[in-house]
Amino acid sequence: MSPTIIVVPCFNEELRLPVESFRRFIALHPEVRFLMVNDGSQDQTLQVLKWLKTIAPENFLILHLPVNQGKAEAVRQGCRAAFELDPEYVGYWDADLAAPLEAVPQYLEILERRPDIDLVIGSRLPLLGHTVERGLIRYCLGRLFAWSAAAVLGLRIYDTQCGHKLFRNSPKLRQVFASTFHARWIFDVELFARWIGRRNKACLQQAQGSIYELPLESWHDVAGSKLKPFDFFRAFFELANIAWVYAWAPHPTPEPVVADTIPFPRTAEPVASHRKAA
Repeated sequence: MSPTIIVVPCFNEELRLPVESFRRFIALHPEVRFLMVNDGSQDQTLQVLKWLKTIAPENFLILHLPVNQGKAEAVRQGCRAAFELDPEYVGYWDADLAAPLEAVPQYLEILERRPDIDLVIGSRLPLLGHTVERGLIRYCLGRLFAWSAAAVLGLRIYDTQCGHKLFRNSPKLRQVFASTFHARWIFDVELFARWIGRRNKACLQQAQGSIYELPLESWHDVAGSKLKPFDFFRAFFELANIAWVYAWAPHPTPEPVVADTIPFPRTAEPVASHRKAA
């Protein structure tokens, strides 16, 4: 596999981070590196990440954000830090591993086999032979939102919100992550809107030809999720804003205010001992 960096946003994941799963994966796939972003956690998440780094210093990088900035900004800052190391592929993966890391090679296989594809996104399709376990309410609300997001984007995307995506590193991708997202909860939709650019036939066709939806073989909702049912309704307000800014605004997409660049620490101070809870 080609050099790959996967950003993992972490906020209060001290007791939820599946440390052993990460360790097993890098033992089999040393070409993949994880950039763990501690998003102002209030528990011992940073200490867990530092301990994880002592296990495989080359495979685990740490970006510490002193103040919680939300998943959108944590992912954005993580991807910008990953770009500095110039990997061939950059992506992000939810820390709870609702989709197991064993799916990563499938993402990479698509990008290496299909040079026309730049974005591979996971899709939680409830197909026969696949183990996709989601709560009924979250599934129904998710389908309603996915239909609305696809309508705003103008693309037939089944699942915009799956937190597992891998991209081919390119100047265009770097531009997508260059400035802060307007959306806090549904930045994935805004990411696609930026990738599309102008909402016209040519741009939509080009975007459609560069995105690959990969049906996940396994997915399960993990207890302790920070996403609440009310957040789905809040997401519709953000979707309306994205529709105005990117799809229906009378002028080309305005540039959001660029956040201050957070220096990427090349090394992390290891902790002295293994935390038992990990």
